[in-house]
Amino acid sequence: MDTLEITETKIPVTFTDSAIVEIRRLLNAGQMAPESYLRVGVNGGGCAGMTYIMAFDQAAENDTKYTMDGIPMIMNKAHSMYLIGMQVDYQDGLNSRGFVFVNPNAKSTCGCGTSFSV
Repeated sequence: MDTLEITETKIPVTFTDSAIVEIRRLLNAGQMAPESYLRVGVNGGGCAGMTYIMAFDQAAENDTKYTMDGIPMIMNKAHSMYLIGMQVDYQDGLNSRGFVFVNPNAKSTCGCGTSFSV
């Protein structure tokens, strides 16, 4: 039985142009296994209570599938309430390099920017 729900609804998070360029670079570098998706979500833990997930992964039960600029993406249905309205950016500067999460649902964040509380 296929547990992956395909939806036409708008993706709960947005990605800046620089984030999309970096994700495409990783895709072209062969970082994604066949039948994998870009997973965006949360995990319990981190110094503020929850951490962000962004990795290439296989679909699991309760995932919703989205397509973002041709990039296949999945998110656990339960995670969308923590991430709705979030923007993912990619910075490639001298002081910081990597994906940056700007989450309007976060009540507080830690200094590293990957942990938050709601």
